[in-house]
This record gives sequence, structure tokens and C-alpha cells, in this order.
Amino acid sequence: MELQLALDLVNIPEAIELVKEVEDHVDIVEIGTPVVINEGLKAVKEMKKAFPDLKVLADLKIMDAAGYEVMKASEAGADIITILGAAEDASIKGAVEEAKKQNKKILVDMIAVKDIETRAQELDNLGVDYICVHTGYDLQAAGQNSFEDLKAIKRVVKNAKTAVAGGIKMDTLPEVIKANPDLVIVGGGITGQDDKKGTAAKMQELIKQG
Repeated sequence: MELQLALDLVNIPEAIELVKEVEDHVDIVEIGTPVVINEGLKAVKEMKKAFPDLKVLADLKIMDAAGYEVMKASEAGADIITILGAAEDASIKGAVEEAKKQNKKILVDMIAVKDIETRAQELDNLGVDYICVHTGYDLQAAGQNSFEDLKAIKRVVKNAKTAVAGGIKMDTLPEVIKANPDLVIVGGGITGQDDKKGTAAKMQELIKQG
């Protein structure tokens, strides 16, 4: 099980400062969609330059022109690139082909997918690397979480790794670990804490035990 830090509401210098605090306790740093929108793929490039030993995920949430966008993110230094599970199969295939060519990984974000189980099976057959259940900000506010969805994809996925994102904090982490995803994605659960380093260290310790 790996720990991914999601950075959403920062600029490039702030992001780098934040990662400096926690770099020893995370496996992957995610340049979140808001950061990509504000700063462009330069944010990915700068993060990779600052932390060459950390894996960097570009959360592009690709919906179309997938091969091209995966190529551009790869050039910027992303190790993992995200595409939406709601995208056309042709787009998923394009993303997977380009990622293989570039020796990168594709994570599919299942946000807004209605039939999680069926789509997870289809995506698994299309050769994606990770399938991520994701409760978005707007649904977290309504008190929803992804744990049941995670169990559903674990039942059907044979090849892809599984990931879970959306409002994960220290008090919900044990429940997440019980569902045994390959990747746990935490944003505000670390970045919103006073002791970011201590929180990340504790989360990493729980994840490694799990």
C-alpha cells in the first residue's frame, strides 16, 4: 500500500515547500487539477525537478485527446496520469497506448461513474494501471465516502491496482486500510493539518502496517 499526497490549492513554490516537509513519508505527489489549471504542466516539471526520487502524478482528468495529453504530461515528467472513467473507450485505449510508449502509468478516476462495478471490469480489460474510486469535494460535503465503491471494484478487478481518494483523514484511515487498496490518496487530511510531517508519518506507518 502506498500513500499519495494530493496538492490542490497551492502555487508551485508553496507546493514545493509543503512536499519538503513530508517527502520522507509519501510515495507519490499529486499535482491536483486546480494546480494544473492555475499553473499548467510547469507545476509537474518543477515538482519532478525538485524531488526526482518521488513519483509525480498529474491529475489531468483527461476526457478527450487522450494520447496527446498523456504525451504532454509525460514530457513534463509525470510518472502517472489520470483519465476519467466516464471517457470513451477509444480515449482510454489512446491513453494506455501512449503511457506504455512513454513507460508511464494511467490512473482512471471513477468520479461520477454510475455503475462502478461494470465500468471497473471494462477498464481492467482495457489495460489501465490503477482504478481509483473518488468521492469529489461536492459529494464529500453531503457526507459521502468511497469505501463501498472500493469494495465493489476489488471484487471485479483482476489486473489493475486499486486506489481510493476523497476526504480521507486520520480518523477514517483505519477503515480505508481495512478495504486494502494499493494506493491511498490524501489531500487536506495532511495539507490542512498543523503538523503536516507528523500526520504524514503516522499515516504512512498505519498504511505500512496495514
